[in-house]
Amino acid sequence: MSSPAPSTASAPALPRSHESIRADFPILHREVKGKPLSYLDNGATVQKPVAVIEAVDRYYREHNANVHRGIHTLSEEATNLYEGARKLVANHIGASPREVIFTRNVTSGINLVAQSWGQANLGPGDRILLTEMEHHSNIVPWYMIAQRTGAELDWVGIDEEGRLRMDEFEAALEREPKVFAFTHVSNVLGTTNAVKDLVARARAAGAMTLIDGAQAAPKMELDMGEIGADFYGFTGHKFYGPTGIGVIYGRRELLEEMEPFEGGGSMISKVSKDQITWASVPAKFEAGTPPIAEAAALGVAVDWVKSIGLDAIAAHEKQLTEYAIPRLLEIPGLKLFGPPETAEREAIISFDIEGVHPHDISEILDRHGVAVRAGHHCAQPLMKRLGVPATTRASYAVYNTNEETDRLIEALHDARRIFGL
Repeated sequence: MSSPAPSTASAPALPRSHESIRADFPILHREVKGKPLSYLDNGATVQKPVAVIEAVDRYYREHNANVHRGIHTLSEEATNLYEGARKLVANHIGASPREVIFTRNVTSGINLVAQSWGQANLGPGDRILLTEMEHHSNIVPWYMIAQRTGAELDWVGIDEEGRLRMDEFEAALEREPKVFAFTHVSNVLGTTNAVKDLVARARAAGAMTLIDGAQAAPKMELDMGEIGADFYGFTGHKFYGPTGIGVIYGRRELLEEMEPFEGGGSMISKVSKDQITWASVPAKFEAGTPPIAEAAALGVAVDWVKSIGLDAIAAHEKQLTEYAIPRLLEIPGLKLFGPPETAEREAIISFDIEGVHPHDISEILDRHGVAVRAGHHCAQPLMKRLGVPATTRASYAVYNTNEETDRLIEALHDARRIFGL
């Protein structure tokens, strides 16, 4: 029997009916293998509202030109769209447009910081502090710069319910790390980290801070001044925007000090045979032709998210999580990873079913039209800590429904039946 959905009477209401919100997403109306699509792989990428799809199409149909350099109408229009999107993003996260750098994705943004800031500020024996719950995007770039500079990786562990071990964090700060790079929301556990407190403690210990906000930005109000981090990154395709664009925020004084990550057109002020001077930020870090159509569409995505309201999105996803977790725990042999209390986690639910490999679960779920993610989720150190090679992950967005969780549960029972459990 289905568990009743918790009351959301005090939660911010969606500004229009959930059916009309779902209608904004054309892909949700297709079938998969003869079944209605239940898309629960939002931790990997979310689907796009029609306004974002149309923004990409409109750019190429009406405004396609290169930015900044052209003195003609199309170039001016393209530049206005590109820089207008930067202003929208900056306003949305409480930052100056000069502190917003467009990259390919959040991975590219973390690489920019690790290489540009790290090359100038890290040396032999310096410590780079990470956590066991990091995505590879916030591990590998730091490993690479450590290899080049002689710096060392240090780690903060997690407890049995997927929370950061604060005793280990405090002990690590006593070892005086130069940088603390950590996730706002775990892409596997759903754990929400207290970023403001972590940043304040790290700063007091003299560490630069970088936050991977890929999973948090589509769900949470962000204010860079309030959070206080030196760098904060997120990616467009998880923010209801297109692929191929990400954002890295950086405090302007740090960006001014840093050397460019890549060289080429647009990031220079003057080039001679003897000397090259850099453009001012953020152009200094945006070499070559940027993702113009993608930026324009990301700006539309920001407006779309604002029209729904992040508080309302978060409340809806919280209700979905409160409905899903008890239903999942009714399945025999299922182990849930991450904090048990929904107040401490976002709508990302990873689990394991004894006797069935996650890849097999995902394949069987697909027969039911249910799309989930199975594997190590680019978090192999975390998988080792959890003692499993992989997990199955269901992750939710504003357009998802409790009925889709019901289909997930039905499909999981079918997987157990197929494997004779």
